[in-house]
Amino acid sequence: MDDIDKSILNEIQSDFPITSRPYHELGKRLDLSESEVIERIKRLKEEGIIRRIGGNFQSSHLNFASTLCAAKVPEKKIEHFVEVVNRYPGVTHNYLRNHAYNIWFTFIAEDMAYIDNALRDISEETGVEELLNLPAVKMFKIKVDFEV
Repeated sequence: MDDIDKSILNEIQSDFPITSRPYHELGKRLDLSESEVIERIKRLKEEGIIRRIGGNFQSSHLNFASTLCAAKVPEKKIEHFVEVVNRYPGVTHNYLRNHAYNIWFTFIAEDMAYIDNALRDISEETGVEELLNLPAVKMFKIKVDFEV
């Protein structure tokens, strides 16, 4: 990764242009051609340096419900459990933790009833009974950028 790649990464973390040609706009900011920006981002994605490019929305401002979930999953069931959880488009993050509750994930949906039903279905399909729904009582949002 060279200094140009690092500049691109720094630029797209929180200031990705919302235009019809965002890579052209990035190129103007960084003195690069649109095609060079596209090629570099494509390569960074193929190398696993960029996982995804997408918007982050405050679910509460969209009248959606969100929650943090935790599950006690026996080691032999982890792969299947994660596969089932990840089928739900509202699951945004999924973590393996060194804890009795070893799988944690965030879930966003139109309402909490949908999430409750989905968690019940996940539990039934996987046989994992200890599955917690931990909605936030108070929201703390911080902006996190990683200078590359």
